[in-house]
Amino acid sequence: MTSRMDNKSYLVQMNGNGVHSKSTVNGKSLNGPGVNGKGVHGNDIHHVSVNGSLYPTKAKRRMQRWEVKPSEMANNTLNPIRAIVDGMKIIPNPDKPMIALSIGDPTVFGNLPTDGAVLQAMKDAIDSQKYNGYAPSVGYLKSRQAVANFYSCPEAPLEAEDVILTSGCSQAIDLAISVLCNPGDNILVPCPGFSLYKTLAVSMGIDVKLYNLLPEKSWEVDLQQMESMIDERTSCLIVTNPSNPCGSVFSKEHLQKIIKVASRHCVPILADEIYSDMVFPGCDCPSMASLSSDVPILSCGGLAKRWLVPGWRMGWILIHDRNDIFGSEIRQGLVKLSQRILGACSIIQGALDSILNNTPQSFYNKTISFLKTNSEICFNELCTVPGLNPVMPSGAMYLMVGIDMDRFPDFKNDVDFTERLVTEQSVFCLPASAFEYPNFFRIVVTVPEELMVDACGRIREFCQHYNRPRSSDSNDLDQ
Repeated sequence: MTSRMDNKSYLVQMNGNGVHSKSTVNGKSLNGPGVNGKGVHGNDIHHVSVNGSLYPTKAKRRMQRWEVKPSEMANNTLNPIRAIVDGMKIIPNPDKPMIALSIGDPTVFGNLPTDGAVLQAMKDAIDSQKYNGYAPSVGYLKSRQAVANFYSCPEAPLEAEDVILTSGCSQAIDLAISVLCNPGDNILVPCPGFSLYKTLAVSMGIDVKLYNLLPEKSWEVDLQQMESMIDERTSCLIVTNPSNPCGSVFSKEHLQKIIKVASRHCVPILADEIYSDMVFPGCDCPSMASLSSDVPILSCGGLAKRWLVPGWRMGWILIHDRNDIFGSEIRQGLVKLSQRILGACSIIQGALDSILNNTPQSFYNKTISFLKTNSEICFNELCTVPGLNPVMPSGAMYLMVGIDMDRFPDFKNDVDFTERLVTEQSVFCLPASAFEYPNFFRIVVTVPEELMVDACGRIREFCQHYNRPRSSDSNDLDQ
C-alpha cells in the first residue's frame, strides 16, 4: 500500500546553523524536532519535498538564452602540425601521382606489415575470450610483468609495479606530464621536437620552454642553452631519443651529460623512447634510466613503431625511481590519472606477453635494414641538390632537410616552399615550422624504395628550377 503525498512540502529556511524553519503541509504548520538539525548550511529559502529533493525558491535566474561555450582547456588545445597543414593549399599536380612523405605512420603504403607472430598473438587473445572485459586501469598484472621483464636490465631493474599500461605512447606522455606538472610550471622541450608535448602542456596551463638541438652536431642538445632555461618552476625535462622529427640518436656520453644537467637542478626526466631499439647498425642507444644513478625518470614507450602497429594504441610508462624521490605519491598519482579512461585495450594486453617474447629478431632487423637503406637513398640524392642540406639520421623513421632560403627567393619560408612542392611535383613533405624549426622540412622514410627514388628526383627537379645562386657563389666561380 502506498500513500500519495504529492501536494505536501516543507518550507525550510537555511540560516547557517543548520535547518530551522516552520514547515507546512497544505498550509498547516508542521514544526517539530524532525525538521531542526545541524549539517545543512546556508541562508537562502528552499522547498524540501517529503521525498527529500531540494530546489531553490529564491535563486539567481539563469540567463534565458542558449550560450554554450568550449572550456578553456579546449580553447588552449592546439596541434601545431594541424594548424600549419590545415592552412596549406594542398593541391597536387594532377599529372603526377601523389607521394606523401609527411605522415609518421609506417603502415600507410602497406610495404611494412607487422610480423605474423604479432598477428597470431592477437588472434589467440581474441579466441581465448579471456580479455573481453575491463582490465585494471593500470593494466593486467601479467601484461605489466611482461613489459617489465622485456625492458629490465641490471642498471635499471623493473617489476610489474613499475609499469603503467596506456592507450598508446601519447597517453603515456599525457599522464607523465600531468603527474609531474601544475599550472604555472614549465617544462623543457626539444626544438625541433614532437609537437604533442606543447599541445598537452599548454592545454593544462603549463609553460613550454624550447631547448635547441644542433643540426651541425647531428642534432645534439645545446647543453649550455638548455641549462640556462631551468628555473624554480621547471618541473620536467623531456628528452626524445631516438628523435622525432630528426632521426638522431644520442650517444651514451651525450645522454650522461644531459642527465648531469638534470641532476644539478633536481629536475626529473620524461624520456620519450617510443623509437628505442629502432637504430641503425653501428649505433648504440641505451635507455636513459640505465645511465641514471640519481635522476628519477619516467620512460614512455609502446608497440606503435617498433612493431609497426600504431593503430593498436598500446603504450606504457616505465617508472624508474631513484633514491625514492618519486616515492608512493607519484606512483599513486599515475594510478589515479590512469583511472580517467579505465586503461588500455584489454585484448592487446592479453596478447602483449606473446608479442614481446615471440616476435623474431629477424623481423626487427628487416625493418631497420629497410629504414637505413631508404635514409641513405634520400640523403645521398638530396645532399647533391644545391640549396638543400639534409642531415643523415641514425635511427627512427625520419630525415630532416635544411633549406637555404637565400637560394630560393621565390618562397617566403619552408611552408611556402613545401606547399609549392606539392602543387608542382605532388610530393608532400612536412614543413619543420610545425616543429617550431623554420627553413627545414621533414621526410618520412617508410615509403617503398621506388617511391623514395621518384620523390627525390622530383625534389631535385623542383629545386633546380627555383634555385638562384648567391652572389658569393658567382665570385667563387670567378676565382
